[in-house]
Amino acid sequence: MANFRFVETGIEGLVVVEPTVFGDNRGYFMETYHYQEFKEAGLGMAFVQDNQSKSRRGVLRGLHFQKNNPQGKLVRAVSGEVFDVAVDLRKGSKTYGKWYGVVLSEENKKQFYVPEGFAHGFLVLSEEAEFVYKCTRFYDPSDEGGLMWDDPDIGIAWPVEEGMDLILSDKDGRHPSFREFESPFAMDAVE
Repeated sequence: MANFRFVETGIEGLVVVEPTVFGDNRGYFMETYHYQEFKEAGLGMAFVQDNQSKSRRGVLRGLHFQKNNPQGKLVRAVSGEVFDVAVDLRKGSKTYGKWYGVVLSEENKKQFYVPEGFAHGFLVLSEEAEFVYKCTRFYDPSDEGGLMWDDPDIGIAWPVEEGMDLILSDKDGRHPSFREFESPFAMDAVE
């Protein structure tokens, strides 16, 4: 029995992962990752690092990537709700500069696989959210890159609700625009 449904997004390699949840009066059980099932779905990456963050409503993290050692990320919200976004930065891709967003929540238990060569970010929609992700490469603070979260050429439709105060780090408020950006990623050079 398959424990996952892999939903294509229209951007090559970018996949929403819906786990099968087994529930009863005691609670629920689900697998969050199974190498063989992911590999059969074309996602044969290996993960080397797990991360977790907790943020409050209105926190927007992103758009982030690593320039020389790009990370693929399998992300999910274990509590609360976030709007998660990936932007294709692979030169030569038919969807270069295009974005896709999905709501990840404790309730829907969806995951999002963001391949290497993408910028990634999320906005917290609930009062607070805990966000976890598996990475294909180690984090290297000297290799960080980013793009403006509200770049008009990318045009992400962030679901900022009336009265929501956006909270960004100083660094996230200073990322360059998409027009100023020279992508270090080529379509055929990333996993």
